[in-house]
Amino acid sequence: MRQLFSHSSFFKFYILLGLALCVVLLIALGGRSFIEQVRREDYREQLVALPMSLMTHQLGEVSEDERSLLLSRFTEHLGMQLTLRRIDEVKLGYFASKRIKRGSVLVTDDPWRLRQRVPGTGDEWLLEASLPVWSERQWQGSMLLLGEWLATLPYEEHEAALAALRSGSWPLSLLQTLPDNLTPKQQGQLALGNVLTLLSSEKLSISLLYQLPNSSSWLLAGPITRGDTLPMNLQLPLLLGAMAVLCLIIYLIMRRIETRMARLELAATRIASGRLETRVKVESDDSLGRLGMAFNGMASQVQTLLRGQQEMIRAVSHELRTPVARIRFAVQMVEDMTDQPAIRRQLQGIDADIAELDELVDEILTYARLGGETVNGAELEMALVDCRAMAERVIDTLAPLHEGLTIELTDGADIELLAEPRYLQRALQNLVSNACRYGKKHITIRLWSEAQLVRIDVEDDGPGIPAEARTDIFKPFTRLDDSRARSLGGYGLGLSIVQKIMAGHGGSVTVDTSPTLGGARFTLLVPRRESLA
Repeated sequence: MRQLFSHSSFFKFYILLGLALCVVLLIALGGRSFIEQVRREDYREQLVALPMSLMTHQLGEVSEDERSLLLSRFTEHLGMQLTLRRIDEVKLGYFASKRIKRGSVLVTDDPWRLRQRVPGTGDEWLLEASLPVWSERQWQGSMLLLGEWLATLPYEEHEAALAALRSGSWPLSLLQTLPDNLTPKQQGQLALGNVLTLLSSEKLSISLLYQLPNSSSWLLAGPITRGDTLPMNLQLPLLLGAMAVLCLIIYLIMRRIETRMARLELAATRIASGRLETRVKVESDDSLGRLGMAFNGMASQVQTLLRGQQEMIRAVSHELRTPVARIRFAVQMVEDMTDQPAIRRQLQGIDADIAELDELVDEILTYARLGGETVNGAELEMALVDCRAMAERVIDTLAPLHEGLTIELTDGADIELLAEPRYLQRALQNLVSNACRYGKKHITIRLWSEAQLVRIDVEDDGPGIPAEARTDIFKPFTRLDDSRARSLGGYGLGLSIVQKIMAGHGGSVTVDTSPTLGGARFTLLVPRRESLA
């Protein structure tokens, strides 16, 4: 089991998801218990709201001398120990004080203790009631007190008086006729001034019926339900909270897996871009860990093969230099031994071919060197480069070789860039040489300074490059079949070397049409780096 847990990412995911469900279940049970506690407190408050509202309402309408008599009558009917206390003498918490000021009833049980502010007394007095348990006496006493109070008021004020009270879970209504389902015995109890308790078996709800003294009206309170079901306004926050917690836990689990997958993706991208020294950090022995180890093995194998290929190219190129040098020496000796013009012309052609071969060897060595582990700037030595001075050096080098062309550098501010000086100048020189080879009269170099990079444009007035061939020209030994052909010189490595140099700087090289000269426009995009200082 332990080996399965350590070797399977998905098994870990399911185990963690199961634990998350258990945590959510515990949270849901705890939340439901808490909400049930709140619901029970609310139910108790609604249960005692009518008698407490009735007592505080009547106490607020009489003078302080009459309050003692009222308290005695309330105690007799309700079986409660009643006390009037000043609010500032009672120690209440912050939330309890806020509820008292709003007119709510504070309820604690075992034993029951009820508190409510008396209105109309300048918020100074608090009615406090104590009783061992809530029983039928409080139900019936509340109805008797309510009936006696309504009997002292004119009939037309009864509805308004009932509306002024907080009935809580006691829905109050005045009936002009008795319900049809009452038995003669129940009607007789009402006529005797008793409170009739009616039980509805459908919802186990209770209703209280009482005939107002000296009146043909009846006071109905109820139905008063038990309140066992959890209200929707409490269920919805509980369900939403449980879903939120579950989503958060699943997100955290998936985030860890996604982070590891992102590392693999980043490593694959870096390896694909040529940074073969990249390795994936292996954290475990599960499937993702084994995938990381496979990535590392693949990168090592590719790096070994590429290194061997580069070493072979360098070795072959170096070995070519010796026979080339011997052939050149032999040609020069033969040229010195003869005066025949035809032979000397042939020897000069052979010498030119040897020079071209020697230049090709240099290009191959440069390309192999750039294709090594210095790619993407892994080992490039950066220094501060004055781009305008670098462009002027390139012009000074190539202008004498192309007297029929005008090579100009557009005006602008000085631009400094942190780069490898020799390679960056080589990239620009390759582009300008390429433009000189195919341009007709004008070559233009433009420098642009932007926030995140430096842009160098090289434009010519030559035939340009077709859109479908703009990707292929950066491949090694690639030449176009049109006017930019092999007859104009070149080995097909110059632009490949430029692309390698730009990759080494974390930049890129692109080609499009020059908007001013109509020929090709090559663009170097070199990102800015932080100063070494």
